[in-house]
Amino acid sequence: MKYVEEYRDTELGRNLIKRIASVSKRPARFMEFCGGHTVSIMKHGIRQLLPSNIEMLSGPGCPVCVTPVGDIDKAVFLAGKPGAIISTFGDMIRVPGSVSTLQKAKGEGADVRIVYSTQDALEIARQNPAKSVIFVGVGFETTAPTVAASVRQAFKEGLTNYYVLSLHKLTPPIIRALLTAQELDLDGIICPGHVSAVTGARPYEFIGNEYNISAVISGFEPLDILLAVEMLIRQVEEGRHMLENAYPRVVRYEGNRQALDIMNEVFEVSPSNWRGIGVVDQSGLRLRDKYGALDAEKAFDIERVDVRENPGCICGEILRGVKSPSDCRLFKNVCNPGNPVGPCMVSAEGSCSAHYLYGGENER
Repeated sequence: MKYVEEYRDTELGRNLIKRIASVSKRPARFMEFCGGHTVSIMKHGIRQLLPSNIEMLSGPGCPVCVTPVGDIDKAVFLAGKPGAIISTFGDMIRVPGSVSTLQKAKGEGADVRIVYSTQDALEIARQNPAKSVIFVGVGFETTAPTVAASVRQAFKEGLTNYYVLSLHKLTPPIIRALLTAQELDLDGIICPGHVSAVTGARPYEFIGNEYNISAVISGFEPLDILLAVEMLIRQVEEGRHMLENAYPRVVRYEGNRQALDIMNEVFEVSPSNWRGIGVVDQSGLRLRDKYGALDAEKAFDIERVDVRENPGCICGEILRGVKSPSDCRLFKNVCNPGNPVGPCMVSAEGSCSAHYLYGGENER
């Protein structure tokens, strides 16, 4: 198949659902890691189409959602620095910190700008040489190479007013952390598609080799996801635990070598704090010493504030898959897209947003 509409073909979907029903005999619990998968699953009603013995859980694959309050506080603090221009992607400006958001800071006079790429942020730095332009970098391996490219370009041009606050996170270490915690008793994982286009399939082989859990890399269209579920079910029924690639049109085993090289040149692996999970070793990226002058953490004396989570928000537990948005007493009543209490409602890839928009209360 070559066209998007083919991956949404109703008749092909019916056939896949029939095949799944005919193969699936025993109970199985699967987690889709990626927020993009969560949205697609909810939007197309895939949970309701699967046999009742198959349970689908959502994982921590929403980069905005997993950014902890303390890191949001850093960005808000930097927005208040004289002469600072904060640039970042759209969802980030509405995520609540301890006392404020970037959106509120903007309303109070801070120069906060939404950009669509790091090249936009670089251009702002070129046009405002007397200002400190700070790009708030969030995302997984998908966005890290583009941020790395901007750092390398700024270094090459001698732009001394461009900085990156690196809040990037890596997916294999957090999957390992979730499996080691053994909170969920999973039978299989749908591995991220866009991330895997950069990393390749290789980094996820440990899931089957070390944890005896099935894993399939999937695309984002409904037929992609149904195929991935069928492949997981077949592994479970046959007692196999391995990594399979259901997204070969995009994901190669070795990944995108050019993207990985530039990411590794600019960044080094570091510990990182995840909302609801805590600090996970080797799960973050910080700028290497060569590019230390562009590191906002080093360039600015960031004030440490008393980090305060909203006591009613269970976003952290939702990200770990131990609770659903419908378990939260704030969901819909207080927390909604117009008044998001936590990042899982802010982000377009957040579980709470997907449940709110597409009727997650109908899940089994």
